[in-house]
Amino acid sequence: MTPFLIAIQFLTIFPIHLKAMPSKQQNAQSLLFYPLVGLMFGGILYAVACVLHALPVVLLSSVILVIWIWATGGLHLDGLADTADAWVGGFADKQRTLAIMKDPACGPIGVLSLIIICVIKWSALYVLLEKQLYAALILFPVFGRLVPLFLFLTTEYVRDTGLGSAIAQHISKTWAVLIFAISLLFSGYFVWVGLVTAIIFILTLLYLRFKFIQRIGGITGDTVGASIEITEAVCLLSFVIASVYL
Repeated sequence: MTPFLIAIQFLTIFPIHLKAMPSKQQNAQSLLFYPLVGLMFGGILYAVACVLHALPVVLLSSVILVIWIWATGGLHLDGLADTADAWVGGFADKQRTLAIMKDPACGPIGVLSLIIICVIKWSALYVLLEKQLYAALILFPVFGRLVPLFLFLTTEYVRDTGLGSAIAQHISKTWAVLIFAISLLFSGYFVWVGLVTAIIFILTLLYLRFKFIQRIGGITGDTVGASIEITEAVCLLSFVIASVYL
């Protein structure tokens, strides 16, 4: 039960108070519950869409996006901004890139990345809600929380200390692979549109992993957060486009 509570505490703003300091093993095990937390997010978004379906679509899409961001406390958006700043300001240098990621200040490129990702999500949400594909809202937060499983399973964590380092050392690879595969099957509910979205999801993950290894030799907490935001936006956009043509 503790790993599940850790996952909720870390990924959400929900008030979870642990009775004791979690161990490194429990922190690593919490990663296995990330997709379940994503399912909770998706369920909340789906419920909001169903309850407020009578609102104008332009307003409803804004409400859902705000709830989406609010529920996570903007955690992954912070990682996206830091990663974007580091990628541009790092000038292809590993140490400079890592140093910029540690800087709490947000530069213009970081701000621009936040605007772009929110515009993409909002516009895709608008089309999705206009087509009344409310159930699809459950899918994207799940996909987003599969990202850490994939990256920690396949990619080296480049920092020697911190939560990410402990997770990389103690994560159960067998369970992680199994949970990743089962969660990915959820896309089958949407048949061909779901299949296209799942394929693009995998391709996006592979591309991001390649770029992270190319620049810094692996991943950090910020790059994982950035990957969650990017894959959610890409999957949402891909689903909407595929639903138009398929």
